[in-house]
Amino acid sequence: MNLQNKKVLVVGTGISGIGAAKLLYKVGAFPVLFDGNENLSVDEVKKKAKDIPDVEVLIGRIPEEEKKEITLLVISPGVPVDSPLVEEFRQKGIPVWGEIELAYHFGKGSVIAITGTNGKTTTTTLVGEIMKAYYPSVFVVGNIGNPYTEAALSTREDSVTVAEISSFQLETVHSFAPKVSAILNITPDHLNRHHTMECYVETK
Repeated sequence: MNLQNKKVLVVGTGISGIGAAKLLYKVGAFPVLFDGNENLSVDEVKKKAKDIPDVEVLIGRIPEEEKKEITLLVISPGVPVDSPLVEEFRQKGIPVWGEIELAYHFGKGSVIAITGTNGKTTTTTLVGEIMKAYYPSVFVVGNIGNPYTEAALSTREDSVTVAEISSFQLETVHSFAPKVSAILNITPDHLNRHHTMECYVETK
C-alpha cells in the first residue's frame, strides 16, 4: 500500500502509537494521532511526538469530516478489534492494521517471530543474542519494549528481526509472514479480551 501523502489515523498515543506515527511520517504519510482519553492534553501528546512536525492530534472524539479523509486505520495493541470505532472504519472498507503489520510492510530481511503465553521475552532475548553471533544486522523488537515500527526502516535485506509478538498484536496482522515462527505455550490468559480459549488459541 502506497501511503505517501495519505492521511492515516493512529489510535493510541502510547509507545506503539507514537512509534507508528513516526514511521508513517518518515514514509511520507500524514499521521493523525487519536486518543479516546479525554483527560489527555493535545500538548502532552505533541510533546511525545516531537519528532513529527505539526502532527495533528485529536482527543476524545474524531470529527466526521476528518473520518472521510482517512485511508488507513492503525490501532495500538491495547485497542480492542471489536471496539465501535474500529468496527465503524472496517464497515466503511478502511483497512485496519496494527503496528506489527505496519512495520512488516516497510521492513526488510528475515523475521523470527516468537509468541506464547509465558516465556516470550526471555526466549526473544536469547534468540536475539544467538542471531547477533551470526549476523551483522540484528534487531530485537516487539512486545519486549522496542517498537518494531522504530526499527523497520533501518532493516536491510540481510537483516534478521527477532520479534516478540503478543496475541493482541496478532489480531491485526494480514500479510505478516515470518521466516520462522515459534509458539512457546498456550495457557488461559487475556480471556477478557479474546472471550474464549478457542479464540485465544486461534489468534496465537
